[in-house]
Amino acid sequence: MNPSGSIKDRIAKYMFEELEKSGKLTPGGTVVENSSGNTASSVAMVAAIKGYKAILVVPDKCSSEKQNTLKAFGAQLVVAPSKVHPDSPLHYENAAKRIAELIPGSVRLDQYNNPLNTEAHYRTTGPEIWNQTNGKIDYLVAGASTGGTVSGTGKYLKEKSEGRVKVVISDPHGSCLYNFKKTGSFQLGEQEKGKSTQIEGIGKNYRVDNMDFNVIDDAIKVADRDAFMTAQRLAREEGLLCGGSSGANVWSAMQIAKTCTKPTVIVAILPDGGIKYLTKIFNPTWLAEHGIFLDDPNRDVPTNAEDYLNLLEKDLQEESECCQKF
Repeated sequence: MNPSGSIKDRIAKYMFEELEKSGKLTPGGTVVENSSGNTASSVAMVAAIKGYKAILVVPDKCSSEKQNTLKAFGAQLVVAPSKVHPDSPLHYENAAKRIAELIPGSVRLDQYNNPLNTEAHYRTTGPEIWNQTNGKIDYLVAGASTGGTVSGTGKYLKEKSEGRVKVVISDPHGSCLYNFKKTGSFQLGEQEKGKSTQIEGIGKNYRVDNMDFNVIDDAIKVADRDAFMTAQRLAREEGLLCGGSSGANVWSAMQIAKTCTKPTVIVAILPDGGIKYLTKIFNPTWLAEHGIFLDDPNRDVPTNAEDYLNLLEKDLQEESECCQKF
């Protein structure tokens, strides 16, 4: 429900304002950032409003809708390969660092390690959830990549509830966050090796400063199919068109709900809207190409108007003949 379509608007606005106050960001300046897509959109939007140049580095698995959004806001788009080691100079985070070094006077937001990210959610998202649930929240479920949302929001809710609120992260296959929470190791378990996810924006295979595991109580591993199936259910059953990480969080929340033995308030973060994924998780062809097959009640219904009308007329005729026999 945020202006650019994701929760990342909160950190972009907060970071820009704090950097302006400190004098690090001055009129006409350049902002550089690496992002899986949503923070990039938020940065591009705020930069457009405030008159800054934005150079944004995203991995190649970032949806075409997200990439085109950055261009629409007037930002410079740089696409980096996603299947490279975190130490590679072409990794999107390292590429952004190098770009910032090469452009005099530019500022890199560094959402993964900049404490302003966590602080933004501590000051906005946490109080919002606490107030809207009248302090009755029992669980917070969120995805994690930069760690800002879950760490900042979770810290506030734990402080207000004196530790009563439990914080749980949804972690996709191929990410190390679940394993680190369970074992203390950032090495992938045997069952996870070689796996990857098509869910954008959550999961990590290395440690970042904003990920505060002291705030996290538990982690739930989520498969692409479960996340995308839940995202489609949200649209069809609730009228909420959201992204894959939203599906992951709601699926995790439902797993927690199955274990509850008394009335429980579970808040699941829905980080962004589904318009950005129409060519991906809401596209049966793309899903099939990636070996993901969902239950689609309309899969055999023609979309061509003539064929659809013929099908309806056939169904009506068969129904009429059936009624006459009865």
